[in-house]
Amino acid sequence: MTSTLTGQYLSKVTEHLNRLHDEELANIHKAAELIASQIKKDKLVFAYGPGGHSNLGSQELFFRAGGLMHISAILDEGTLLSSGALRSMSIERTPGYGKIVINDYNLKKDDLLIIINAYGINSAVIDAALEAEKLGVKTIGVTSVEHAINTPGDHPARHPSKKNLHDLVDVVLDSKVGVGDAIIDIEGLEQKVAAVSTFANSFLLNAMATEAINMLVEEGIKPPIWMSGNATGGDEWNARFIDQFKGKIKKL
Repeated sequence: MTSTLTGQYLSKVTEHLNRLHDEELANIHKAAELIASQIKKDKLVFAYGPGGHSNLGSQELFFRAGGLMHISAILDEGTLLSSGALRSMSIERTPGYGKIVINDYNLKKDDLLIIINAYGINSAVIDAALEAEKLGVKTIGVTSVEHAINTPGDHPARHPSKKNLHDLVDVVLDSKVGVGDAIIDIEGLEQKVAAVSTFANSFLLNAMATEAINMLVEEGIKPPIWMSGNATGGDEWNARFIDQFKGKIKKL
């Protein structure tokens, strides 16, 4: 039975990623163009995933083997699970909190912010998007449109404005995660198991970054890319670029 469920999970995750490739490729390219444009100007690209596991999205892009060095992850302790899971959920639902975080990272007009949140409705997410708009910051949202529009307006997780992330950003990468995230049914158990949002977010984010890198290379620009420090020569490779980003990337 275990292997059968594992196979089902593999099939469902694979089908989901194939769907994202087929349906979101144009948006992936639009998002990649925004990223490439920033890097050509030697500007940082900020990534914020306000919400328990959505923080993993910003970490997936940051200080990652094969990833862009120009990524600055907004890793605020308030919504990190390491500070307490229930605490994280309460803070992500606190109006005004996301605005404080964006201002703490000193985002300015014409900066670029990637906002990652599977559900796209909580107060920290919406306040971050609204503050970015107010500041003139360009935005990419990685979120599930389906989940947001199928969440009632009076749900306690919602921002007081009842707005959705996908309505507020310049480019949407729709993760197409269903309501509840989990995708596997077990006979005799009411609640589904095995989430898909982390796979979806990671695929969209890495695809977007890869396309941006390729666009730059095609223009004759080789952006600095992290090499794994656990690979031979990794420390030496990364050391060539560290001074370019020390003092600029808050969490480096």
